[in-house]
Amino acid sequence: MEGLRMDYRFTAALILMLTMLAFFTEPAYPAESQTNVSGSNTSIEGGYTGGATTYQSGSSSNTTSTTNSTSNVKSAPPTSSAPSYNSMTQDVCAVGVSMGVQTFGFGVSGGKHAIDKNCERLKLARILNDFGMKVAAVAILCQDERVFESMIQAGTPCPIDGKIGKEAKELWGKYDHERPDYTTYVKRMKDREKADLAEQKRMTKELDKLDKELLDTKPIHNK
Repeated sequence: MEGLRMDYRFTAALILMLTMLAFFTEPAYPAESQTNVSGSNTSIEGGYTGGATTYQSGSSSNTTSTTNSTSNVKSAPPTSSAPSYNSMTQDVCAVGVSMGVQTFGFGVSGGKHAIDKNCERLKLARILNDFGMKVAAVAILCQDERVFESMIQAGTPCPIDGKIGKEAKELWGKYDHERPDYTTYVKRMKDREKADLAEQKRMTKELDKLDKELLDTKPIHNK
């Protein structure tokens, strides 16, 4: 009986302690809270009660932001690409020529094949010489005014109308307008005429001077 009474006492004491603990204990709040507004951190100690921010009557908050940007960009016009022209084989005397022009908003390019006449002469003269046609090979080379002039200077005029040597020289003098170097030849002849005329005037002046000196030194005989 005594043991049962002790159990009741212990249970009553335990209930009393739990009731007092529940009554006197307050809820725990965090010691520190943090609020992030527009990138700024504010540390608030203790209890905190949040609410909406209220402006007083007659106050206002205005934010104005103006950004001006000006740029001046200068750039080169696009590149005009000229077409490429290539020779189909190595045994041709054609070369490719191309060009292009480009401006802002407009561009043009073009190209074509050009024939190298001197290359053709060399190839034809080589073939004729291989066939034993030496005079014909020289004749086709003489179509170049540089070759023609060098042959004249060497005293071996280029062939004309089947004539060579002295006979060819006479025909070239008679039909000089057929010379491949006709323009240069006419200019050279005019320059030579001017030089001959100047030399003739100089010689005439010298002769007149000599005649005057002879007259001044000739003794005068009185009758």
